[in-house]
Amino acid sequence: MNDAFRHLSVMPGEVLELLAPRSGGIYLDGTVGGGGHARLILEASSPDGRLIGFDRDPAALSSAAAALASFGERVTLCHGSFAGLDSQLATLGIDQVDGILFDLGVSSHQLDTPERGFSFREDGPLDMRMDPAHPASAADLLARADAEELKRIFREYGEERWAGRIAREIVRVRGEAPLCTTRQLAELVCRAVPGGYVPQRIHPATRVFQALRIAVNGELEALETGLTAALHSLRPGGRLAVISFHSLEDRLVKQGFRAAANPCSCPPRLPVCVCGRKAEVKILTPRGLRPAEAEIMANPRSRSAVLRGVEKLAA
Repeated sequence: MNDAFRHLSVMPGEVLELLAPRSGGIYLDGTVGGGGHARLILEASSPDGRLIGFDRDPAALSSAAAALASFGERVTLCHGSFAGLDSQLATLGIDQVDGILFDLGVSSHQLDTPERGFSFREDGPLDMRMDPAHPASAADLLARADAEELKRIFREYGEERWAGRIAREIVRVRGEAPLCTTRQLAELVCRAVPGGYVPQRIHPATRVFQALRIAVNGELEALETGLTAALHSLRPGGRLAVISFHSLEDRLVKQGFRAAANPCSCPPRLPVCVCGRKAEVKILTPRGLRPAEAEIMANPRSRSAVLRGVEKLAA
């Protein structure tokens, strides 16, 4: 894999088992990143399986193009969000695909590149845009949102207990000087929350950074739209696998899969279904799959991952 976008693929064996790639199939990687999962899918679907790769990050696409160059015309890479995968597939002349993967969240490369602003471990600009062409950065959001909006973002997307205190402190501080760097924000959060400077298992700013990243990139909205588009684009027998890394993502995936597997809207008191809605998918992972301990030891960032999958049923 290209060193410029080094990233360990999470649960590679489990993903392949869920997707079950085969020769002649068409597969879509909605977050191609450095091409790790994509390479495995292409190898498993040899000699003529095809892969469509999406990513919002041009750096990821460049790295994936280099990493997957040996597969030639079997690979098509698209710049954009998987939320628009159905329209992009139509543009490519593809009606349905045999398997889709969403590997959600932020990549190791993005976290480890200070100038991208995703992490507070090193100082960098408050950016957090997965697509640098997106008009508004995290700094822009912090500069314009009022205290109530910031509180909502931190509470809803970060499940942050001290959302109100942090929001009020941001509004107070930005009145004196704009918040521009990751270190500024991390230190502000430490000041705002009780015991913020006491060493603990999770840094006090972790949830705030997560919430800002989700808000800046519209991640949950894209996931909802993308799940619908993915289920619509699968052929009968095709499979969708999603790896999530925090409870908000996983909840959306779990609820979306359950709704597609059990769409009946009849009142519980009715003895038989009369609404006529049929199951769209079969759930393949009732409890969700988690990384083995050996993988967690080799790649600590995989610790929070949950993999869920469904199979499209015939209409």
